[in-house]
Amino acid sequence: MTYDSGWVPPGARIQVVQDSGRQGTAVELRVAGLRPGHAYGAHVHTGACTADPADAGGHYQHREDPVQSSEDPDYVNPHNEVWLDFTPDEHGEGFAAAHHRWGFRPGEANSVVIHQEPGGAGERLACFTVPFEPRG
Repeated sequence: MTYDSGWVPPGARIQVVQDSGRQGTAVELRVAGLRPGHAYGAHVHTGACTADPADAGGHYQHREDPVQSSEDPDYVNPHNEVWLDFTPDEHGEGFAAAHHRWGFRPGEANSVVIHQEPGGAGERLACFTVPFEPRG
């Protein structure tokens, strides 16, 4: 689901792979067809993608901030969330990976949102619904 075709042009592609086991959960992101050299943010979100970017919910947090929407750096950080920031190369291709010793809670991680800026914020540019699984 693309929300801003200026930043995520038609024909752009995304692939998300999850690997879970005793050592935790790894998530890998590959993109193609995005603006070369621009630093994007990407995060696992709680909701599925729809035409309304807000429906993807907030960032998935291993330790949930009791105050939503979460802005507390004790919760909004790459150790408590899955941050997949990337900068596409000259061909528009990018890669990011994150590994955590924890796994997803059942049904609470449902998409990856690409943001205009790296880190914890930025406009939502695109959303990809992912059937994340809890750690087995």
